[in-house]
Amino acid sequence: MLSQILSKIQQHHARLVAVSKTHPAEKILEIYRQGQRVFGENRPQEMQEKQSLLPADIQWHMIGHLQTNKVKYIAPYVAMIHSVDSLKLLQEIDRQAQKHNRVIDCLLQFHIATEESKFGLDEQEAVALLESAEYAALHHVRLCGVMGMATFTDDQQQVRREFRQLKSIFDRLKARFFAGDDHFREISMGMSGDWEMALEEGSTLVRIGSLIFGSR
Repeated sequence: MLSQILSKIQQHHARLVAVSKTHPAEKILEIYRQGQRVFGENRPQEMQEKQSLLPADIQWHMIGHLQTNKVKYIAPYVAMIHSVDSLKLLQEIDRQAQKHNRVIDCLLQFHIATEESKFGLDEQEAVALLESAEYAALHHVRLCGVMGMATFTDDQQQVRREFRQLKSIFDRLKARFFAGDDHFREISMGMSGDWEMALEEGSTLVRIGSLIFGSR
């Protein structure tokens, strides 16, 4: 299954984040041995525990909602944080990254779904963040793109609209703030149920768990 998924993802010049949350280290190692190196977790302490047990060349992506007081657990090694939804969080990531003499790659998370329970910025809030003096003062974070979660629904047209909305937010931010920055290129959208549609709409990072690991 993994090789089929990877083949389709690579056709779109995208990358797979294998969502390993709640799965044990042995299971991750099985997928690692098939060549996968990027794994996504949504709890800092769980990620920290696995990181200490598994090969050092794994790139760990934080894909879940992140509280500022938990940043310190992942700052020494995390490869990318997908879920930046406030200036306060970005400032804390910057502060913790500085302690470890690192620059941490981050994505701005947008609220594109109809469910109120999902986290994320709206476009106006993101623009205010990017125009702020506080953001300009940060030197240990690098914004690489955007992330969003579509509504959990069987209405495929709605999901497609939400993916298109995220892609258009990315395009506008790219043109306005990051036109000359090659590193601002990531659109993290699409999960086990809708990843193929996400690729069609421009995703560069798909977050797939159950299709690869099986149900929990």
